[in-house]
This record gives sequence, C-alpha cells and structure tokens, in this order.
Amino acid sequence: MTPRPSPPRGFAHVQTWVFDLDNTLYPHHLNLWQQVDERIRTFVADYLKVPDKEAFRIQKDYYRRYGTTMRGLMIEHGLNSDDFLDYVHVIDHSPLEPNPALGVAIESLPGRKLILTNGSRGHAEKVLERLGIGPQFEDIFDIVAAGLEPKPAPATYNRFLSRHRIDPSRAAMFEDLARNLATPHALGMTTVLVIPDGTREVVREDWEMEGHDASHVDHVTDDLAAFLRALTAAR
Repeated sequence: MTPRPSPPRGFAHVQTWVFDLDNTLYPHHLNLWQQVDERIRTFVADYLKVPDKEAFRIQKDYYRRYGTTMRGLMIEHGLNSDDFLDYVHVIDHSPLEPNPALGVAIESLPGRKLILTNGSRGHAEKVLERLGIGPQFEDIFDIVAAGLEPKPAPATYNRFLSRHRIDPSRAAMFEDLARNLATPHALGMTTVLVIPDGTREVVREDWEMEGHDASHVDHVTDDLAAFLRALTAAR
C-alpha cells in the first residue's frame, strides 16, 4: 500500500515567523525583481565580456545551479561579491506602496518576526520602508549574513537558526519558491508557499513556479495578508 501523506503542519505551536522578502512580502505582479534581474544580466555581460544573449544563459544557469547568479560567478570566476551587490540592487522601488493591512496582519502574529532573504540588507530595508512594515521585524538575515551562500543551501538555514536561537519545530517559513521550503520543512518548520495572484501577469521562469503540491509545502496562498489574518483568528 502507498502510505498516506502526513497532514499539513499547523500554526498553534509557532513562536517565530520567518519571511522571505522579494515576491513574498509584496505582490508578484509588481515584477520588482525583474529590475534586479535585468541589472544582473548587464553585470554578467560586462564582467564576462559576453553578448547579452550569452549573459542571459549564464545568469539563469548559475541561478538554478547555485541558488544565485552571484554565487555561480564567485565559484566559477572568482567574483568580488561587494561589486555585484552594490550594482544589482540599484533599482526603482517606487512601484511598492504602503501596505498597512499586511503590517497589521504581521504585527498581530504572536511571537518573533524575521526576514530571511537572498538579497542584500540595504535592498530589504528599502522594500520594508516602502511597504511601511519595517518596525514589525526584529532583524534581517541577508546574503552577507549567510556567508554569501544562498537558500536553498542547508547551511544558510542552520546559520540563520543558530544566530537567532530559533527552535525550528516552533517556527513557520513563508516563501515564494517551493524549493526553498524543502530544508525548512525537513528541519521541522511549518511551511507556506506564497504564489502569484492568478489574475495578474508575472515574469517568472517556469521551474520557479513548480512544486505547489510538493510534500514539503504545508500551505499555499496567493493573498498573504488574508492568510495571516485567518490563521491569527483561528488561534
């Protein structure tokens, strides 16, 4: 007989709430990360002295294999990470608007709230400021804090949990990429996949949208604020 899948983990025990940043705390359809994506491509083309088409191929290949294009450039070409981070996060954050409903929903969660992102702290701070939700978070754990090793590397989650003294069995993780939830789930965290609103056009790779029904995804939502309000009410 095929074993029955385990029921999804709940939230009654959760004391620490961990959120990814890009495409998780703001709507996918803003395509804000597309600006970063385009700057990464330009950086790759200039750094490796290759045409745009080849830069695009390298960018996506490294992103998929190493978790970030930056990590691939570091391993394959000895990149100085500071040069990369300083360049790619110079974007227009104005598409982001204050989201007081999300702020209230996050503030209502009992316990600690933290950011775990593959981006830079500076970028995260600008996003949180534009959304008006920065005060809700205790800290930002960025790619530099991770030792430049991005999610989904298990070492990154272990560094994060150790630094903030988090018991993963009493924590929840919110992410927009299903593959980045595999390790948190294995560590004991309740996992939530934040997907795009189906009525809006988003710019994503097909593989990035896979995994909605993976066993390591406990819950799926296309409306984070409403989801948080519902689970707070249920507690």
